[in-house]
Amino acid sequence: MPLSQNGLELLKDLEGIEYEPYRDSAGLLTVGCGHLLTRDELSSGKIQCEDQIIRWKDGPLTDDEINSLLQEDVGWAEAAVDRAIQVGLTQNQFDSLVLFCFNIGANAFRESTLCKLLNEGNYTAVPDQMMRWCYAGGRVVRGLQTRRAREVALWNKE
Repeated sequence: MPLSQNGLELLKDLEGIEYEPYRDSAGLLTVGCGHLLTRDELSSGKIQCEDQIIRWKDGPLTDDEINSLLQEDVGWAEAAVDRAIQVGLTQNQFDSLVLFCFNIGANAFRESTLCKLLNEGNYTAVPDQMMRWCYAGGRVVRGLQTRRAREVALWNKE
């Protein structure tokens, strides 16, 4: 299932759009709409995105570059949710999980208690499990609490 346009817009709002590199709440170098720069990208100053090369060190990214990068980046989160979750989901539930996974990473998502409980059919456990993921660098981050509340609201939306 692909992320809906509503989900994509919420993801942009949650991540924010940054044309220049910045440090995220965990101190990691990030650019665009939540694109965590890899070691190769950090050393080369370039991001391979589909059939184009984005030179993030040469100046601000364009809107088109950010959108292309986001479309590519969200694909791994969609695939991670598709692979990890074995129960039926509404579009809003799927979107909520993709946004959550995009933030915490595929491995953390797959290994989470949230996935285990959901795959057991415990849909009502998801909001509380999401809200547990509000730490970065060992401390509670208010921005992550706010993000989780918005992901939970999407999960609960009919």
